[in-house]
Amino acid sequence: MSGQPTLTPPPRLAKSAAVTTSPDITVFPRGAARRPLVIAVLVIAAMTLLRIVYAGAIELRTDEAYYWTWSKEGALSFLDHPPGIAWLIRFGTAIFGDTTLGVRFGGIVAMLATQLLLADVVRRLTHDVRAVLFAVLMPEAALYYGLLMAKVAPDVAMIPFAVAMMWSLVRLAQSGDGRWWLAAGLFAGLSMLSKFTAIMFAPAVAAFLLVPDWRWRWLRSPYPYLAVLVAIAVFSPVLVWNAQHDWASFRFQGVRATASYGISLRTIGDFIGLQFGLVGFVMLPVVLTGLVLTAWRGYRAREPVGILLSTAVLVPFLYFLAKSTTLRVGDTWPMFMWPVGFAAAAVNLAAMAKEDWSARMLRSSVFWAKTAVGSGIAFVVIVFLYYVAAPWNLLGKIDPIGAEAGYEQVAARAQAALDETGATWIATTDYRTYAMMRWLFRGRVPVIEINERGRFQDFRDPGLDRIKGHAGIYVGREPDDRSSLWENIPAKREQLGEVERRWRGVLADTYVIEKLTGWTPELSPSKDSPLFWWKVLAFLSLSPLAGRGLG
Repeated sequence: MSGQPTLTPPPRLAKSAAVTTSPDITVFPRGAARRPLVIAVLVIAAMTLLRIVYAGAIELRTDEAYYWTWSKEGALSFLDHPPGIAWLIRFGTAIFGDTTLGVRFGGIVAMLATQLLLADVVRRLTHDVRAVLFAVLMPEAALYYGLLMAKVAPDVAMIPFAVAMMWSLVRLAQSGDGRWWLAAGLFAGLSMLSKFTAIMFAPAVAAFLLVPDWRWRWLRSPYPYLAVLVAIAVFSPVLVWNAQHDWASFRFQGVRATASYGISLRTIGDFIGLQFGLVGFVMLPVVLTGLVLTAWRGYRAREPVGILLSTAVLVPFLYFLAKSTTLRVGDTWPMFMWPVGFAAAAVNLAAMAKEDWSARMLRSSVFWAKTAVGSGIAFVVIVFLYYVAAPWNLLGKIDPIGAEAGYEQVAARAQAALDETGATWIATTDYRTYAMMRWLFRGRVPVIEINERGRFQDFRDPGLDRIKGHAGIYVGREPDDRSSLWENIPAKREQLGEVERRWRGVLADTYVIEKLTGWTPELSPSKDSPLFWWKVLAFLSLSPLAGRGLG
């Protein structure tokens, strides 16, 4: 094929010459553009309302409640993740209080910010209204984003900053102004302050810097190096916290990143199936095709933006695919990369119109993109209705929402035990139960996870004055009540009963309720204590079938 379009042609020889964009591609006339723009705005408004309803109607999942507990602490960082998600939740709860909407509101804002950035990236690269519309509607049509951006996770906090970093580099490529490196460094630091997996964009940035013909200009410029310093400065709270805590986060994630189990076809199938389900059964092939063509176009012409966008997705995707051969890749792990893929796919549609593709192929590409958006949005709405309005559990114990629902039943039984015994505090032996008890009791009763204390470094005093010398209630899943861990805990235990956690009639877990006396939990055990071990936590969360989140 000839006539390859160039997104960012080389700058002129003048010292401060700007890099221009490609000419307008299939620009809609003004009148014709108005209707699809109005439709897109209405779709985004309707889907945003859907996410708000979902955020307020569905009880928090355990990890969301866990991150909410972080938002109540003053720690610089945390064992599992950087503090960005805690700050995002604090933003929402400052507006709406400690409600499900308050906890999740930051994700709803993050989705809109991401769409605005994608729209501007694609607008600058194509000046094509249709491409811009695809870029903002593709996230709405992917379950990952169209619904689950309302489920807060570190990825949700990272995504708008990661896309903003890409936006800054696009501005750099088009303007030739080195100061955009500093903006990219700022957003890179904010991305890392949200989740460590932002580092997986580093190969794309390196290729963007080194593969095009401009490499020597930027290698001799101070701006890329200053950008690295800006990123490190923004990321410094995590560095300071880790320096104070034996580099616990990096060691913890090092265990997780290097863990390896035997080859498993099941985990490979899980990963591929998750991507089809969460990105879209039609959308995933559309995006991957756009990425491959963008990579071919970019590397063939050594064009910076094509190299950047394609590498930013293909490298992490191939890494996770390889990782899935031995480990279950968590559902949120690849979440950070697909928005960049949506931008690349939209740009590819515009670029194809300038190439020697047949009219049939062009019509087919647009047809499948429209089908991906239409079918994807319908699927997102169906999933929303299933969780918000339907009375059934069609997936049994494997339902991702149902598996973490029903903690109100456990909390009600725990409250009854507190009332019966006069106990004043609650103990748990897993962070999920701890997080849900703390969320549901909202500070009325001190809640302590008596093991996994490595997770709670720099947490404030939970109320030892209400614990020391008083009886407590242990709330734990079976068979955690029979764990060898209890050999290290000199409490007197008296069984009070059991409670089942159910969702739509399906049993998820059974919990033991016990009275604890004669013991005060140790909040800061020694680092070699089985009540502290962070390394054990890393391995426990990385069994081949139990991936929870990387970075």
